[in-house]
Amino acid sequence: MTDAFTTDVCIVGGCGRVGLPLGIALASRGLTVTLYDINATAVETVNSGTLPFDEEGAGPVLAEVVAAGRLRASTEPATVGSAENLVVVVGTPVDEHLNPDLGAVPRALERCAEHLRPGQLVVLRSTVYPGVTALTEKLLAGMGIGVDVAFCPERIAEGKAMTELFALPQIVSARTPQALARAEKLFRHLTDQIVPLEPEEAELAKLFTNTWRYIKFATANQFWMMANDFGLDFARIRHAITFDYPRAADLPMPGFAAGPCLFKDTMQLAAFNRNNFVLGHSAMLINEGLPLYLVSRLEDSYDLSSMTVGILGMAFKGGSDDPRESLAYKLRKILSLKARETLCTDPHVKDERFVPLDDVLAKADLLVIACPHQEYAKLETATPVVDMWGLTGQGVRV
Repeated sequence: MTDAFTTDVCIVGGCGRVGLPLGIALASRGLTVTLYDINATAVETVNSGTLPFDEEGAGPVLAEVVAAGRLRASTEPATVGSAENLVVVVGTPVDEHLNPDLGAVPRALERCAEHLRPGQLVVLRSTVYPGVTALTEKLLAGMGIGVDVAFCPERIAEGKAMTELFALPQIVSARTPQALARAEKLFRHLTDQIVPLEPEEAELAKLFTNTWRYIKFATANQFWMMANDFGLDFARIRHAITFDYPRAADLPMPGFAAGPCLFKDTMQLAAFNRNNFVLGHSAMLINEGLPLYLVSRLEDSYDLSSMTVGILGMAFKGGSDDPRESLAYKLRKILSLKARETLCTDPHVKDERFVPLDDVLAKADLLVIACPHQEYAKLETATPVVDMWGLTGQGVRV
């Protein structure tokens, strides 16, 4: 840190699920970190040394770095001017027309542009549409602010940040050797494995990574539906395929492919390629259509109109308290039209509309595991359980 700055790092959007783990990790390595966020409740929670959401292993470290004075959160925009390194965790969202909103990152920077200072390094951290790094460089250059710009995408799985931030190689990209060297220096506080790319290469690398996972999940879901339609258990077939056979080791089990990234980033990649992405669009149809397929199969076996159906798990993935873009909500919407009553429960997601698991088990005529929380692996119930995830080990036929 130079004498011109009082803080090593400021993270814009720093109290969220991407920014906060990064801030905790950097502070744990001795850097001074400020988290700038407009969510006053989250800021207060973080400053008390408490996590505002679940993140394995992060709680004790947060309490330690807050107590040591190495990490603090603020709603004050002027804090962005105090740091040598400014990390922006605002990504490219998809608008109501399913088009990438290219202005999200520039707007975030414009809101605090008056506080930016010459000599800062501005790092874009969240997934962005290809070309947004160049757009950011152009915006800041047009403002006459002498800053370096880098794109260094986060690569962590939610809930694994405090392991993966230190264990995974970090992609670092920038237009100039100076900006690249500064970004590499920042992230070498976390890992010695640095992979340098051009900005456009890094932007695509991030989109390719998430889209590849989404397509793999769609493949597993399509295979499951094929086997299921012929009365066969995909779990047994998959076990035979993957058992001591490395070339098939990455074939997932079926299940809802959801969350705030995979579907969105597949759409971004399609838009980037002028909507010429047959494989990606097919994956969207399969994954997004899974709740409809599931209910259709249930209707073949049950008179749903006379039944109370319990949905177990509303988070987007097992062990998480994050419900964003969870397909369990799509399942609930469909069942609300088909079933006599639909009850939802989740041990991690807080929602006043949910009911306790014991109440669901007592009232439901049929149970559907929509999110594979480990709490559901050993359910004690005589009620039929629909388990496409294979969580209970009883097969995945529906």
